[in-house]
Amino acid sequence: MEKEAKVKTILVSQTKPESGKSIFDDIAAKLKLKVDYRSFIQVDPIPGKDLRRKKLNILSHTAIIFNAKNAVDHFFRVVEELRIELPIDLKYFCMNEGIGLYIQKYTVMRKRKVFFPKTNLESDFFNLILNHKTEKFLFPCSDIRKSTIPDFFEKNKLQFVESIMYKTVSADLSDLEDVFYDIIVFFSPADIKSLYENFPDFKQNKTRLAAFGESTHRAIAEKGLVCNIPAPTKEFPSIVSAMEAYIKKVNS
Repeated sequence: MEKEAKVKTILVSQTKPESGKSIFDDIAAKLKLKVDYRSFIQVDPIPGKDLRRKKLNILSHTAIIFNAKNAVDHFFRVVEELRIELPIDLKYFCMNEGIGLYIQKYTVMRKRKVFFPKTNLESDFFNLILNHKTEKFLFPCSDIRKSTIPDFFEKNKLQFVESIMYKTVSADLSDLEDVFYDIIVFFSPADIKSLYENFPDFKQNKTRLAAFGESTHRAIAEKGLVCNIPAPTKEFPSIVSAMEAYIKKVNS
């Protein structure tokens, strides 16, 4: 059996964080790797006036659900475009603490109005919602999203409105056509869709694919590709830990 080639270069299909600090920095320094960042997708806003035409009434809701920082950005963008003054008792339910803290980018808030689970488990988030089942929930989201949140609200017969405030589209990756990386890291099915929209004849060859999340794993398999570094798993809860173990093995 042919030994897998050593890993020297990695492409992460996301933009590097604004802070300049990435979860991949430590592994890059430790294992002497070249890591590049390039988002495979871009987010296009839906104008507030278009949402108004669709009868969106933000003030008819008592609680907002945020499952991503993009959702926070576009919700407050729409609020500004429509010149809406949000009531001080409006509640914000966030999928995790990071999103909860991110809201402070837009507004000074009393802590009791922002809710998030103690863990990153989706089940804990849903239990949090059930403790506030009388609220009228608004879910700002992308046109591409998992069905778990709408399914949960429908199953539990809670008051819930979904509003698509931004669209996720493939970025132009034509400048990467002749560039090779030992590993490409994917985080969503939209990343795989973008890969094939840009390069319909893509062949994996010796490129290793790392992927986070079951839906991303499925998207890779549906294209007949091999996910060499899946996460999370019982052994490796994060994409970084899975990659570090794999790279140490093949580079030894």
